[in-house]
Amino acid sequence: MNMSDSAGFNIEDLINVPPLKEDEDMREIKVDQMIGKLRRLQQGKRVLEEEIKEIKSVSDSLQKELATLQNEACQLEGIHKEKEELCRKLQFQCEESEQDSARLLKQNKKSDELLEQYRCEIQEFKLKHRKQRMKFENQIHQLIEQHRNLHSVFTPEMLPDEIGSAENIKSQLLSAEQMKLAQLHHLNEELEEVKKQKQPRITVAQTQEE
Repeated sequence: MNMSDSAGFNIEDLINVPPLKEDEDMREIKVDQMIGKLRRLQQGKRVLEEEIKEIKSVSDSLQKELATLQNEACQLEGIHKEKEELCRKLQFQCEESEQDSARLLKQNKKSDELLEQYRCEIQEFKLKHRKQRMKFENQIHQLIEQHRNLHSVFTPEMLPDEIGSAENIKSQLLSAEQMKLAQLHHLNEELEEVKKQKQPRITVAQTQEE
């Protein structure tokens, strides 16, 4: 339904106005009709003006809402770009951390292998040293027993030479033992150094994982 219908008039009524007769009464009737139609037109105009005013108000509100939405969209777009940049940085840091972790794991594996090798060498050295010590003790006992036997066989004049020879052999065996002990101490120091180098790497790897 349009505004002219709601106001109770029809524009066609204004267009299709029948010609006036000369009769005075007819003129008055036509004037009254024209006045009535004019009033209805004025009323329709007011209704149209109110509707236009209401539409303009709604349009202004929609324009303001549109401007607000556009502003919010710009802000959200800026936040989205910041989030994307932060995400790229975090992804890059994550990849670097994974590479560092893999490198540390590889280094730790090598350190473990080297540490195990040192352990085996130390165990082997200890076993070898134990055998040499047992051999040395057996040789000492044999020498003591030989000296006891020689004391009864050789003259007292030859005993100092035999004792000197035994002491020389004993000194050589003790020197060999001291050398082996020094080597063992050196291997232990290398083992401790490997442990110290390994510990900070493990701590760094654990910190990055946390």
